Amino acid sequence: MQLRNKQDFWSGVMFVALGIGFALGATNYSMGTAARMGPGYFPFWLGVCLAVLGAVVAIGALKEKAEENEVDKFDFRILFIIIGSVVLCGVVMNSLGIYISVFLLVFISSLASHEFNWIVALATAIFLVLFVWLAFIKGLGLIFPLWPSFL
Repeated sequence: MQLRNKQDFWSGVMFVALGIGFALGATNYSMGTAARMGPGYFPFWLGVCLAVLGAVVAIGALKEKAEENEVDKFDFRILFIIIGSVVLCGVVMNSLGIYISVFLLVFISSLASHEFNWIVALATAIFLVLFVWLAFIKGLGLIFPLWPSFL
């Protein structure tokens, strides 16, 4: 067997490692049963499914029919933009409110794309702000500051 699709192979290895890590971490909590799930039940099985999916992807990269490709050079700029936007969202959420924080998170993280488009980023940010409002504020009744504290 020859490693033909290095991108899929290393993605699969990453999924296997993350899945095993989550499954092992979940064993620190009570598992319960399928009828009465404990706090560790869902993360354990989610980790197992992630590891199995990763193994399928990694093994598929070794097949003869796999598309041959290489792993591109890692772009740290993209990593810093995405992690920075998430950190910024967490830092400013209490002072700017959830609407502006989520909008900034989506808009700034979309700058990491090689195909950045202002209109698509704006539409996605607006859609996700509406989704957050509908799912978390209205649906789940969570209490977040909605607008900046100075308003």
